[in-house]
Amino acid sequence: MKEKIIGFINSKKIILMVFVLVAILFAIPSMKYLLENGTILNFNEYFKFCLDDTNRLEQTIIYLVILTGLTICYFLIVKNREKLFKSNKQMYMYIAIVSLIFVMVVPFLSSDVFYYLGVGRLDSKYEQNPYYVTIKEFVESGDNSQYLEQDTVLAKGYENDWGSTTVVYGPVWTFICKIVAGISFGNIDVALLLFKLFNMAIHLLNCYLIYKLTGKKLFVLLYGLNPYMFIEGIANAHNDIYVVTCILTSLYFLVKKKNIIVSVVFLALATAIKYFAILLLPFMIIYYFRDKKPWERLKKCFLYGMLFIFIVAITYLLYLQDIQVLSGILTQQEKFTKNFYIILMEYFDIPNLVSNVNRVFLISFIIIYFFTCLTLLYKKQIKFREEMRKTECFLVAFLFLLITNFQPWYIMWLFPLMMWQKKKMILFVVQIALISQFANSVFLINGEGWKNGTPFTFFMLLGIFVCLNLRNSFPNLRKPKIS
Repeated sequence: MKEKIIGFINSKKIILMVFVLVAILFAIPSMKYLLENGTILNFNEYFKFCLDDTNRLEQTIIYLVILTGLTICYFLIVKNREKLFKSNKQMYMYIAIVSLIFVMVVPFLSSDVFYYLGVGRLDSKYEQNPYYVTIKEFVESGDNSQYLEQDTVLAKGYENDWGSTTVVYGPVWTFICKIVAGISFGNIDVALLLFKLFNMAIHLLNCYLIYKLTGKKLFVLLYGLNPYMFIEGIANAHNDIYVVTCILTSLYFLVKKKNIIVSVVFLALATAIKYFAILLLPFMIIYYFRDKKPWERLKKCFLYGMLFIFIVAITYLLYLQDIQVLSGILTQQEKFTKNFYIILMEYFDIPNLVSNVNRVFLISFIIIYFFTCLTLLYKKQIKFREEMRKTECFLVAFLFLLITNFQPWYIMWLFPLMMWQKKKMILFVVQIALISQFANSVFLINGEGWKNGTPFTFFMLLGIFVCLNLRNSFPNLRKPKIS
């Protein structure tokens, strides 16, 4: 018996149990809050680790300790993946168990999910077009305030910071919100649970698609067991995880099924959630027709580009009344938070500095992107891996240089193309995702406020600098063989 106990303790599989236990520790504050309050309705501390009986500093320390434990276990599991998971079924089941734990975590780092649900309820129950009518406009007009008492989904959306803003996402996402909020019966607890379960299912689907694309457990685990994905994708329930699904599906039909039409359709659906996905379009079309001559490639780009536009346009017809339907796209770009633009605003009192810097980056980005695509038209040998590396570089530049309203969950955009990157870029994606969650401790201590974006950015830069010097300690990364 003694030998068996010692053997069990020494077994590397003990790390799987530890990871689950640490994940449960992460969920305990949220479960404690729900047991004490019975509902999420009155929860308004979006940057607080759900421990009302301790101060912010103590909560932040607890958060950092647990997150550190999750991160260490994550890397150990990735490193010993072949010994820990004898079959894919075991791997998927394990990811599902941990995902289910994070379903119970209150969205303590973001309130966006309540805005999603409020907009969906406005659309499904009250038949208001959320691209033209805000939640607050609807509630505050006539006698509509009476709905707040009987519809807690609408009430939670009304209280949200975005409650006075029309929809800032594409129509595919708005339609998904409409479905989830529509079957919630106006109960915010039911709605939130459904939403998180939907996100969990999407997360597992993404894991499956990654395996179908690569055939390797490594990339499934790098994505599927990443604490970043559990926090931002399931606990905080951000919609970027759905964009990841559409892009992965598009890549799957392009690479594995050789079906460019379905591939373009799914990329269009991704763009109809968040517009950045359009950056992949020319690379995917030209790669598919890589055996054609330059002029033929150009014609195919035009043809399938029109199909892409047609699909996106159809989705907008669900809500289209006039050009205002596109105004929400610009709303987020007018905000500044959590990036170097905040540092420029805070430390350099130069008129129009931020807007001018952003304009220079935008023009430079457009020129480089255009000539890269133009060069690709005339390239004789086109390899998928090389083009995905270029695309990832454009996504990184877009994410960190062009977006003024950077948010940690946007890093999720880099995961669908991670499998074809060089080791350094794979590490970069994994590292900055995890660093962003540690950097959020700034907000846990001080609460939400745009000026906290400066220490957040410094924290991110420091973390990246440290990780750049620790790359050699990461497990060997073997790339999928896709020509």
